[in-house]
Amino acid sequence: MLPCFTNTCKMDKLKITLRYAGFSLMGVSLLMFLSALIAYLYDTDESFFPLVFSAMSALLCGFFAIITTKPQENMTIEEGFCIVTGCWIAACSFGAIPFLMFGEEFTFINAFFESVSGFTTTGASILNNIEALPMGLQFWRIATAWMGGIGIVTLVSLVISGQQDRHYVLASAELSDLAKAYYGGRKTHFVYRMIIVYLIITAASAIALRLTKMPWFDAITLAMSACSTCGFCTKNLSVAFYDSWGVEAILCVAMLLGATNFSLLFSTIWPNKHDHKNVFNSQVFRWFLSLVAIAILAVTANLYFSGYCPSFPKAFRLAAFQVCSLSTTTGFATADTNLWPSGSIGILILCSLICGCSGSTSGGIKMDRLVIALKSIPGMIKTLIGFCNVNNIKVEEETKTEEMVTSVLTYIAFYACFIAIGTIIFAVTMDLKTSLTASIACMGSVGPGFGDVGSMGNYAGFHGFQKIVAMFIMLLGRVEIFPMLIAIRSVFRR
Repeated sequence: MLPCFTNTCKMDKLKITLRYAGFSLMGVSLLMFLSALIAYLYDTDESFFPLVFSAMSALLCGFFAIITTKPQENMTIEEGFCIVTGCWIAACSFGAIPFLMFGEEFTFINAFFESVSGFTTTGASILNNIEALPMGLQFWRIATAWMGGIGIVTLVSLVISGQQDRHYVLASAELSDLAKAYYGGRKTHFVYRMIIVYLIITAASAIALRLTKMPWFDAITLAMSACSTCGFCTKNLSVAFYDSWGVEAILCVAMLLGATNFSLLFSTIWPNKHDHKNVFNSQVFRWFLSLVAIAILAVTANLYFSGYCPSFPKAFRLAAFQVCSLSTTTGFATADTNLWPSGSIGILILCSLICGCSGSTSGGIKMDRLVIALKSIPGMIKTLIGFCNVNNIKVEEETKTEEMVTSVLTYIAFYACFIAIGTIIFAVTMDLKTSLTASIACMGSVGPGFGDVGSMGNYAGFHGFQKIVAMFIMLLGRVEIFPMLIAIRSVFRR
């Protein structure tokens, strides 16, 4: 019997992956040229040449990859997974070149770490002095996150087939049932919707921040970082540098919008007879806002009654921003949360695990899965005691089959396993608090954890191999495990 996957099939997958990676590199080069323009406008700072060289390299390599491969009309689910994984790896690899050429704190591994952290919107950094970076490189650092935030939605909508097969169910990490409901028509329409919403949120946030008398450069970069739920900032003290409740309120709204399903946002802004769902009737969105509100109140009470904050308004301000920041996987900071009471730290860790909604720029397990998992518990109990044999539930007025429920629970189990693996590897040289929260933060694209990687710390103290593991976990969490695992299996399978 002939093997199912021959060398010819693998070459075909490599070619189609290379073609789409070429398109992604063209987009990377465009943002690099824009960053070079920023460097030129700021007296041609020392990041200008590294950015121009990197942009030309990405442009030429992307163009070569496109012209040397042919387009493919039919695309399998497995090829889609390979393309998504290949595009991320290509973007992260070329995105590291400007950092590497600039040097200083950017060693080979550090440059790749910063690039992967940006594109995956994790927001973890190895930099001890962010403000020492030239403006061009500052902007490029934020631009990687902004491209990574919208890149997830657009790449998946372009390459994933709408067939309801087993792999597509497993890929619900990328496409929740809420997001899939808008895949009935032409997929390019969905892409346009996502880009429009993303641009509107970014532009509105930047203008609002500018109205607080913030410089345009800071306003634009903060808006890009908030909407992509990354958390990169141009200041060493993060958002604490501005010490403004107005800035914090604007960023909270931007972060929450970035963590909301983009399809719901579009249908809320531009409703039509075909779109029956919006943020006002979405059960998952109500769960998300409710848990964020409960977490804010719980942390506020803990900060106030523990004596950490002398006044209730101050406790509420700190709690509201940090809960919004971690529950959306953004990672901005207005305080050193390492100094907070253990109760507040525990709540923030839970926020880092669950996070926002599917179909958004947020990472984490996602609220959609939590709702499905919790609703499936009564059915599981009935199945165990013999009252029923089928565990079907309803979410957003749609029935979730037992297979869908199983795929969600399987994803959560895999998610926990990779957190455990990361914790064990990090714990070789780090304390348990740092190791566990760093693994959770990398897997969930959160960025800051606690201990040495707290809100005012960074990942510079990690050894080379630990940084490599952290990068793998970031990528794994951002593409949501199964696409990357299936792509790896496809490469090594005979």
